[in-house]
Amino acid sequence: MAQLRLALAQVNPTVGDLEGNADLIVQWSRRAAEAGAHLVAFPEMMLTGYPVEDLALRASFVEASRRTLERTARRLADEGLGALPVVTGYLDRLGVSRPGQPAGAPLNALAWLHAGRVAARSAKHHLPNYGVFDEFRYFVRGDRLPVVRVAGVDVATAICEDLWQDGGPVGVTRTAGAGLLLVINGSPYERSKDDVRLELVARRAREAGCTLAYVNMIGGQDELVFDGDSMIVGPDGGLLARAEPFAERLLVADLTLPAATTPPRSRRVDAADGTAITIEHTVISADPVPAYEPAPPPIAEPLDDLAEVYRALVLGVRDYVRKNGFRSVICGLSGGIDSALVATIAADAIGPENVHVVLLPSRYSSDHSVADAEELVRRQGLQARTVPINDMVEAFERQLKPTGLAEENLQARVRAVVWMALSNQEDHLVLTTGNKSELATGYSTLYGDSAGGFGPIKDVMKTMVWALARWRNAQAEAAGRTPPIPQRIIDKPPSAELRPGQLDTDSLPDYEVLDALLHDYVERDLGRDALIAAGHDAALVERVIRLVDRAEYKRRQYPPGPKITPKNFGRDRRLPITNRWREPSTG
Repeated sequence: MAQLRLALAQVNPTVGDLEGNADLIVQWSRRAAEAGAHLVAFPEMMLTGYPVEDLALRASFVEASRRTLERTARRLADEGLGALPVVTGYLDRLGVSRPGQPAGAPLNALAWLHAGRVAARSAKHHLPNYGVFDEFRYFVRGDRLPVVRVAGVDVATAICEDLWQDGGPVGVTRTAGAGLLLVINGSPYERSKDDVRLELVARRAREAGCTLAYVNMIGGQDELVFDGDSMIVGPDGGLLARAEPFAERLLVADLTLPAATTPPRSRRVDAADGTAITIEHTVISADPVPAYEPAPPPIAEPLDDLAEVYRALVLGVRDYVRKNGFRSVICGLSGGIDSALVATIAADAIGPENVHVVLLPSRYSSDHSVADAEELVRRQGLQARTVPINDMVEAFERQLKPTGLAEENLQARVRAVVWMALSNQEDHLVLTTGNKSELATGYSTLYGDSAGGFGPIKDVMKTMVWALARWRNAQAEAAGRTPPIPQRIIDKPPSAELRPGQLDTDSLPDYEVLDALLHDYVERDLGRDALIAAGHDAALVERVIRLVDRAEYKRRQYPPGPKITPKNFGRDRRLPITNRWREPSTG
């Protein structure tokens, strides 16, 4: 057996910032070297950020990635880090594409950097083409498995989806007799995915017949949030080490692994998925390191469901603001639960001093809503102003004489004019406050409350909004602090307050009932009869299907927001706006 101190750099790259990402590689490689690591690994597409989408089809970007990789290898050596093997993801190309392949044949690639040069390269074998992934559009498949000897241990390397699909690199790792399978990842968060990942990694370790190390990025990228959750499991699937999620961490673990005994030999083998993979051996250091006393590895405790959702939302907001060059945000604050939660998430993400809220009372705003909004501002130290909208609304009414729904929507659109004007004047990012239940049923005003740059709770059902508010208050109380959200905001019935005495339940069913139905229709894709068979009321099924289907045009114009569910409105769910299909009954 041989010892190997492995470092997994769970870091936060930025798409397109090649130089900044290269700096991260150097900085965290130095930390790994200072920790005595024999090998350090970074996430998938680390050098370019992930996902790069159509940037992968731009030749200038691909070439910049290739050049930056070579420079980074030299820079590591120049800064005294050349002896430390570094594994990182980047964007490469085959150069010549065949008919039906993406232009330039881009590769979602992996490189070993050592002694100032690129010691080995490979590319992702399994390309995901479901959910938020479109990798058949961007990349061609890799057909090599690098096995690199480090400190007397043969280390095989693969990329993300290669772990999720049967056949391919995992089985070939067993054939190659590797002592460690190192997988670099860009795996986005969704609820309870940490449990799914751990089971998957354990199963693949048993299939590969060796210890498996999984390094994942953290950070927000438009709709996606990456949670990290890097881990190492043994050949039996037992958990050896795990990093804290939603935070940049260097996970360092001392591993005892089989020493390589066979001479390195490259060969082409059956991948058990209809393809063949070439095992390519490279030797960096053939001899095991002298024996040393291993340190106990860290194993972070998993978060509960509400904690991980809340941290995902905070991270998504923070990175969208930071990576797009904003310093502050603005949103309307009505005294209702949705805007209260959005303001709280924003304050936790970027600090209350950078969160601007606007109270926009109308003639239908209740006194308690204004008072509740003011109390939330006081508790959190937000930057608040009050802009009454009665005079502006009346000016429009004198000219247009709207009635009914047009009159209600006018108020929402006047409010949007105010916060958009303040955004333009003061350079704030506008946060929308709509939740997934409202987006699903079209219970929002186009160019009104839907106007903005980012939607923090876009993928959060209304019932989850309440649960998160209660959870956040409970966390504050447990820490001996004042709950950030006044209890009256949580307790009172929700209302848009666009007409006298209005309640959400005037137009929508109880949210407990509605959200359960929306979960089955939107996230599980159940049809009409399947929904009824699942126990939902037949008349309500008909009504909600009609509401959801008719609101597609609104959702298409809504800003992005953090994805937390298996199917969000955006990258996951793509339906035509012009669409006469209606769910049929087979009964």
